[in-house]
Amino acid sequence: MGSEGRVWNGAGVAAGSGYGGSVEAKATTAAPADVPTSAASVDISLPLPEMSPHIIGLCKELVKGWSSIDSSRFSIETVSGGITNLLLKVSVKGNNGNDSSVTVRLYGPNTDLVIDRKRELQAIPYLSAAGFGARLLGMFENGVVQSFIYARTLSPADMKEPKIAAEIAKELRKFHQVDIPGSKEPQLWNDIFKFLKKALKFEDNEQQKRYVKISFTEIQDEVKELKDLLDILHAPVVYAHNDLLSGNLMLNDLEGKLYFIDFEYGSYSYRGYDIANHFNEYAGFDCDFNLYPDKDAQYHFFRNYLHPDRPSEAQDMEVLYVETNTFRLASHIYWALWALIQAKVSPIDFDYLGYFFLRYGEYKKQRDSCFALAQSFLSGLRNG
Repeated sequence: MGSEGRVWNGAGVAAGSGYGGSVEAKATTAAPADVPTSAASVDISLPLPEMSPHIIGLCKELVKGWSSIDSSRFSIETVSGGITNLLLKVSVKGNNGNDSSVTVRLYGPNTDLVIDRKRELQAIPYLSAAGFGARLLGMFENGVVQSFIYARTLSPADMKEPKIAAEIAKELRKFHQVDIPGSKEPQLWNDIFKFLKKALKFEDNEQQKRYVKISFTEIQDEVKELKDLLDILHAPVVYAHNDLLSGNLMLNDLEGKLYFIDFEYGSYSYRGYDIANHFNEYAGFDCDFNLYPDKDAQYHFFRNYLHPDRPSEAQDMEVLYVETNTFRLASHIYWALWALIQAKVSPIDFDYLGYFFLRYGEYKKQRDSCFALAQSFLSGLRNG
């Protein structure tokens, strides 16, 4: 879904271990089986009835065993139409009266400005082979076909329930151990500076009046200072989800199975960033950042992330706490700049510019305390 849940009601691989925060060596990820591909594309601007024949044709081409099924036995419904893509459920009526279903995800227009599709498509087969998300069934020019997950989407309130939080932490640890071939260089700062360069002036006069209030010199200085501080922490680099909000978490209550879905923003990044970004999403659809978890709730998460089967070392817990609560700032900067790009190019009726001011405002609100936490920790190391 890639940020479908991001709604606002407003107008290198485990190579470094950080300061005591060890990450176990990654298990070798099995190479994915060959995934069928198609050069076809679907016009996402079409109404669903006009789009349906193209979707059916793609499913016949890509889904094993569906090529000879009569088109009259297909049905298509919209699962979600979100900020970065359109998700469809495609079902086929079987001879026994039961439906077989898949999902078709269509990329939204201009999303290549904020999402590296090449990076995503490189990772999906390996994540799928490792058991994460829906099983990848096929790829086409502007989307993918995946298995249908029979589970409910979590709410922001679900994420902070201790039992669910523990399962998210355990699953995230496994996710961070997946080995994706290619460069293991962290992409967070590259992406942030890319967003800064792509920030454009607005053609809409009302937007431009608000846009001129933004000091990009100030933002650039803040990013550089934050990066310099975080570099000193030497946070472990992992393959990160980078968008672990409630809309990208699904739970089958009967089986107790938790699913991570939608890896559009996935990349090699810092473990503390991925966890901090998840904690920021406790704010929910109203963006109430007062709901950010307190230290006790964070330590409950960390215990299940670090060593779910044995007691965690106090030093490991402290390291992860400092990492997470400093990268908390990077998450606000990232999504603030993301919103500026979306404000310029997205056809979605959403106050992206207002979202920028909201996230950057939260960055400034939390800045001094987060910097002080990291600086105090580093000072203690130097003096210890």
